[in-house]
Amino acid sequence: YDYEQRIPQPFEVDVELRLNLQPAGIDDDLTKTIDYGRVYSIVQRVMESTTFRLLEALAEAISHEILAEFDVVEVGVRIRKPAVNLGGPLDYAGVEIWRRRQSSA
Repeated sequence: YDYEQRIPQPFEVDVELRLNLQPAGIDDDLTKTIDYGRVYSIVQRVMESTTFRLLEALAEAISHEILAEFDVVEVGVRIRKPAVNLGGPLDYAGVEIWRRRQSSA
């Protein structure tokens, strides 16, 4: 809705990353895993720097940035909008997408 573009809306975002965590777990080595603070920063930057009309577009932008930044096989992005008014009672409106890294071959 148009009013949603004018008034800041709260969102809840979950990000799931698929990658091989065994090397980090075996060696207890932070450099062999993902810096979750950087993931958070990417999500925050995408959400605060651009206005999206659709939750789907926001999820696509977040997944694109994460796949570009990190060596992950797949990323899942869930976005929930808890303060949505669709004419009846509901906890939230939301979307979930999964995107895989494109193979180079």
